[in-house]
Parts: sequence; C-alpha cells; structure tokens
Amino acid sequence: MKLKTLGVALAGVLAASISAQALEKVKFGTNWVAQPEHGGFYQAVADGTYEKCGLDVEIVPGGPNVNNRALLLAGKLDFLMDGNLLQPFNSIKEGIPVKVLASMFQKEPQVFMTHPGQGLDTWESLKTVKNLMVGNGGYHSFFLWMKSIGFKDEQRKPYTYNSAPFLADKKSAQQGYVTSEPFAIMKEGGFEPNVFLLADYGFETYSTLIDAMEDTVKNKPEAVKCFVEGSILGWTNYMYGDRSAANALIQKDNPDMSDEQIKFSVAQLKKFGIVDSGDSETMGIGAMNAERIKRFYDDMVKAGVVEAGIDVTKVYDLSYINKGLGIDIKKKLMAQ
Repeated sequence: MKLKTLGVALAGVLAASISAQALEKVKFGTNWVAQPEHGGFYQAVADGTYEKCGLDVEIVPGGPNVNNRALLLAGKLDFLMDGNLLQPFNSIKEGIPVKVLASMFQKEPQVFMTHPGQGLDTWESLKTVKNLMVGNGGYHSFFLWMKSIGFKDEQRKPYTYNSAPFLADKKSAQQGYVTSEPFAIMKEGGFEPNVFLLADYGFETYSTLIDAMEDTVKNKPEAVKCFVEGSILGWTNYMYGDRSAANALIQKDNPDMSDEQIKFSVAQLKKFGIVDSGDSETMGIGAMNAERIKRFYDDMVKAGVVEAGIDVTKVYDLSYINKGLGIDIKKKLMAQ
C-alpha cells in the first residue's frame, strides 16, 4: 500500500516536472512599480492564462532606479511595457528594431487637475492659468503638443511631483495620472479636483504598449502570440471579473499599494474608458489601428515632439490583435 502511494506521488511529481519544463520562461518589464495600471498582466499570471498557452511569465517591475528599456535592448527581457508611442517613434528613428504589438490602454491616463469653483472648469479655461505645473518629461512631450493648440510657454511652472504648491494656489493647474494624483489630492486636500484627460482633447497616443524586439517577433512567434493574447484576456478578466488574486500579487510586489488606492484606480480606468473604449469595444482590448498611429505621429511632428521622415509602419505589428478576443468573456462577466 505504501509502495503504491509512493508510486502515485512520484508520478505526480514527474508530471508536474514535465509540465514545468514544457513552459517557456519569459520576462516582462513594466515601466513603474507594481500598481493597478498593470493589473491585467498580473491577472494573467494569477489565473494561469499565460500558463495555459505555454508561458511561465515573470513580471519585472520598473521604478526610479530600474531601466527596463535597456534590459529589453540587451536581451535580458522578452517584452516591455511602454508608456506611449513617443519612445517607439524615437527607437525607429535611431534604428532600434522594436515592435509595438498591442495597446492595453486606448487612452493615455495623463491629466491636468484644477480646483473646483475657480472658473477653471473647462479645457479652454486652462489656457488662462498662470501656474501650469508640468514636469520636465511632460514639458518635452505633451506640453509641446499643448503649445501647438494654443497654450503658452510662460504658463509652465516646474512640477517636482509634490502637490503642495498646487494645493496652496487655487488658480493653478497640475499634471498627473487619472488613476493616481486625483486620489492623492482628495486625501491631502479634502476635495475632488476637476480632471481633464488629455486623450479626450486630442492627445491620442496609445498607451501601456507591449513592445518586443524584432528578433523575438520573428524567432518566437508562438511565445509572442501567447503573451499578447494572454495579456488581452488578463486585462479583460481584470476589468470585468474577480481581480482579487491579481491585486494580491500587485501588493506582494508593492506593499505600499493600499486597497483604497487600487479601488480608486480601477474605478478611474473604467470611468474614463482608459482600457476599453472606442476600437477595443468591437475589436477587443489591446486594439490599435494604423490610421490613428499615423495621425498621432503627424500631430507630434507638427508640435515638434518628434522628427519628420520616420516610417511609422516600422513601429508596429498588428497581426496579434484586433480579432475580438475577450469580447465574449466580457459579455459573460458583465451579465453575472
């Protein structure tokens, strides 16, 4: 009896070992510390979605002292989460063979906030703000675009990622992410700020991109397919299903992330259509289209953000997306 039990146990261990060996190990680097804005990727790890199509995915969080882009270029990562299309445009200009494979966010979460009741309740009213707080990165990207549509250089004041100056000046405006800074203002200032999502006013970059090197796309097509499709399903389940296991993994990687912040961030992703709106509603989360990419590129050339003459068709590979994946799951989850 003991021998039989031992044999069953060994068979189970052997099967598990074979199964583990069959999974291809890949590393995915995010662009910041673990947070709900990465939730769909953690969901696909937590619920076994990546494993079902053959991948053992390790999420490598970014952060202030982590350069995951350099690790991708060095072959230390297989996939990278990119913030928006500007870096891929620059990569192609520099001859770096990076491909954008999917966009988990239809809208970039970048916003400006103002105090309510101060006459700064519309996008156009922001053009009258004397203290428009913008960080250095934003000044060289989306603020250049804002200048092309009527904003002025003299409005810009440096933003040091400290909200105290904004809280003290009721006539000011401050940049932020729709999922983060409004929550901080509500906690610190005790009021709900006006929020203006740049994507709703013409800054139409895709965001939370999945990047891979061209060699990976050519030489590991099954792994690429599995990761992209697994991420789409992960985001579908994270947005519309039970996200508790994914949130537990996020908090394991980032113990400072509170339940309250997670709840707020997910609500904002839904309220503003960050993940699922426009094309993704008919083509599935992750959707992109070539016309929109070209239109955004042309806007950025006009604004002086990127150089003219880049062949934007080299930036992306749309063969893994736009197939309606996850829409049936979304409908079932929403009906429950």
